[in-house]
Amino acid sequence: MKKLSILLIFSFIIIACGSDDDNNTPTEVAVNLRFSQIFDELTVTSLNLSSTVYVNEMNQELTISRLRYLVSRLVLTNSNGDSFLLSPYHLVDLSNSETLNLNTNLTIPEGDYTLSFVYGFNEEDNQNGAYADLNAVSWNWPEMLGGGYHFLQMDGQYNINTEPAPFNFHNGTARVSEGVFEQNFVVFNLPNTLTVSENSTINIQMNIAEWFRNPNTWDLNVFNTPLMPNYEAQKLMQQNAASVFSASVE
Repeated sequence: MKKLSILLIFSFIIIACGSDDDNNTPTEVAVNLRFSQIFDELTVTSLNLSSTVYVNEMNQELTISRLRYLVSRLVLTNSNGDSFLLSPYHLVDLSNSETLNLNTNLTIPEGDYTLSFVYGFNEEDNQNGAYADLNAVSWNWPEMLGGGYHFLQMDGQYNINTEPAPFNFHNGTARVSEGVFEQNFVVFNLPNTLTVSENSTINIQMNIAEWFRNPNTWDLNVFNTPLMPNYEAQKLMQQNAASVFSASVE
């Protein structure tokens, strides 16, 4: 009888521990991404294309007619060091609302995470013609300029109230000299903690104004078109990219 009582006590302990383990297991939640754009305090959507006038750090008026950009290796990492690849790459096109939201089809334990990603493609991923979907939308970067793919296309006009002139703010691999190229991507490890729970969406936001001011004040009278073969312009873009993105949970 005594042995039976001891066995029953152990059984209750095992069941209780198992129940505690179940209660401590984090809930698995879906991860969705949203991509938004602002120009400082102004929200930028497709409705603003070619119509809304913005003012950059040089006090130059401009409009934006096209905005497309690529991010890759989007990863969430928790405090245990567990990493989850949300997407290998994603092309955002302001004029295509479908690209502004990304359902990753991934579930992860709810909790606190940090977000990392690459602006553009790193050297390993930036291979000529490797992505059929990007080829189909003419996202390729000329081989004579280093090949691979664009990181950013932003087009528009400036000096709106005087004599409008075009600008083509295109970024990709930097051409140093004939046949010599330099990688131009930026790795982001955003410092803020993102608490992911059920029905939450991670918003990755681009502040377009930062392209024109930080750390390099951008003068559209100097750097307008063409910028793709311009090594100095490409490196200034890379430097300014460092403060363009932020992330939050909605």
